[in-house]
Amino acid sequence: MPGLRRGEQPLQGLIGFVAVVVAGCVAIVAAITWLSGPWAAGVGAAVTAVYGLTAELFRPRRRSREETDLLRDARGRIPRARQVSRPEAAGVRAAEGATAPPYVPRDAEHEVLRRLEQTRFVLLVGESAAGKSRLGYEVARSRFPNYRFVAPRTRAAVLEAVACARSYGRAVLWLDDLENYLGTDGITVTMLRSLFDSGRGHRVVLGTMRVEEYRRFEAREESRLTGSDRDAWRTQRELLQEAEVVRLSRRWSPSECRRAAAHADDARIAAALHTCDRFGIAETIAAGPELMDAWENAWAPGTNPRAAALVTAAVDCRRAGLRSAMTRALLELLHEPYLAERGGAGLRPETVNAAFQWACTPALATSGLLIQDQGGRYQAFDYLLNTPGLAPVPDHLWNTLLAAVGPEDAYDLGLVAHQQARLQRAITALTKAHQGCVTEAEFPLALALGDGGHPREAATRLQRIAERPGTDPLLTLAARHQAAFFTGESGATHQAVRLFGGIVDLAQTLLNPAHPDVLDARHQLAYFTGESGDTRSAAEQFRALLSDRERHHPDDHQQIIATKRSCIWFSTSTGTLEESERHMHTLLDEAVTRLGTDAPHTLAIRSSLATFAARAGRHDEALACFASLIEDRMRLLEPEHPHVIRSRLDLVQALAGAGHTAQARTEVLSTLHTAEHVLEPDHRHLHYARNLLAQLS
Repeated sequence: MPGLRRGEQPLQGLIGFVAVVVAGCVAIVAAITWLSGPWAAGVGAAVTAVYGLTAELFRPRRRSREETDLLRDARGRIPRARQVSRPEAAGVRAAEGATAPPYVPRDAEHEVLRRLEQTRFVLLVGESAAGKSRLGYEVARSRFPNYRFVAPRTRAAVLEAVACARSYGRAVLWLDDLENYLGTDGITVTMLRSLFDSGRGHRVVLGTMRVEEYRRFEAREESRLTGSDRDAWRTQRELLQEAEVVRLSRRWSPSECRRAAAHADDARIAAALHTCDRFGIAETIAAGPELMDAWENAWAPGTNPRAAALVTAAVDCRRAGLRSAMTRALLELLHEPYLAERGGAGLRPETVNAAFQWACTPALATSGLLIQDQGGRYQAFDYLLNTPGLAPVPDHLWNTLLAAVGPEDAYDLGLVAHQQARLQRAITALTKAHQGCVTEAEFPLALALGDGGHPREAATRLQRIAERPGTDPLLTLAARHQAAFFTGESGATHQAVRLFGGIVDLAQTLLNPAHPDVLDARHQLAYFTGESGDTRSAAEQFRALLSDRERHHPDDHQQIIATKRSCIWFSTSTGTLEESERHMHTLLDEAVTRLGTDAPHTLAIRSSLATFAARAGRHDEALACFASLIEDRMRLLEPEHPHVIRSRLDLVQALAGAGHTAQARTEVLSTLHTAEHVLEPDHRHLHYARNLLAQLS
């Protein structure tokens, strides 16, 4: 509708603010399972305690006008759904022409309406440019025309949006691209339930989410995450599980195409119908394929290489975890190394003004490679994030970006860095967030430090959290669990056994004995029992744990596989090596099938098998296995990652066993040099390296 705009006035009547602190969903790093040798047996299997309940903590917080922006009409009021006459106002990509293309009813519309009769939170999931936003917008207007349409512009505005929707008797909370509203200061289960339980009236939540983002919350993805990421992951997954999900295909069905044909007098739909055998109609109208081709072609010398570099930088910012749009000045700064890497002046790049103009020019008059918001900031068109074969986000972009963003954006960057096993990046980003008073960063920062080779420091920080007066009991339990784990990782295995004995008892009083977090605490108790020397008792504990996991959580494959691996590892003290190898090979096949070839548990099993080969005296086989394992870990992790360091030391031991003393000495010196720069002075990997060096002298 004419005059509709965002954020002209702050919402009146809100006294104070609620800032959500997600606490308690904390996990031990799944990547710790990527080790080998005695230290790796339980750690390699462990996917440990994640305390999945959240606590809402209240604290006053000032917000700027920009942060509290909601969709409003020309008079500054929240519009009714029927008054939002332009789909672009709800986040639908603009199309060629003065008006939006006619709406073509989708097959999924009936299912959306049916679900809305039964629930109050429906999430539309599909590929970029599948038509999710248009479908949700049209459903809101047709099904709830007189409801207030509450649409936050930013994640920081979610709290105000929920309060606003709660203040009306009937309201639709519109969360287009829901992934942008998750995380610190984002939507939580507690906020959602408060919206639905706020007395009389009827309030619904309609959201959309790209399938690539939604897939990050599949159960099998949990084993790929590190500690702080698993914390956020479980909290966010808990919210997504509240939704009724309706899938929307990118490709249109024959019936949808027939309905679209009824609007063939619209040139945009007519053109899209010509390519409906290859692309979805909404996708073509949004010009996704055209834009992807244009981006690649722009690198040609004398065309638009600077624009291509700007787009690449913007895409990598999104991939690095940045959700906020960027200023032009920042994007100009970030793009220069990309341009230089591809040839610099030899590409005959265009001027900066021409590059921005070209990158923002819509393909087929629908959307550009870069999208400029009302504040003059830029983001990459999200369709480009699906481009196959993108290289890892380079250090130059990440370092410059982190230096430029504020604490809350740094928190997001830190979580993504930890998820990607970029531990030094995670530590740097989460430190900036914590120092900038993002309270949610304290816990994941401690975990990142521990995972990054500083277990003593991590245990100290976590113990302080656990001992803080007034801390939620589940958060206290989570902090104690993590502190105990890093205590054991620092070498104090007997102390870890004592600590985990108390933690198991406490967890069983707070949670159901079959709760995953109780089982995870038992896992760590069994692991450190074995590491402290009592391998027979450890094997017995793991067998009992495996039985309970299979009975209570038969679909939790990563946990079951983790426990099976520990059973096999610690059973070698009572069985034969040949028998253990046979069982471990069978488990490897299961892990590849269930989890994939790059999953941490899969690599941990390969590490165990390499160690078994070395113990059996098959040195050539062991060397080949360790070399292949290191190659894969180097592909997945940063070179100074503690697990890469451990794998390199295992290779040194195999080289020594095979009689390659000179090569082993060269390798251990190189590895020791790296380890001394990233690990605590008394880290167990350093002791291992120095012992190997002494043996080779």
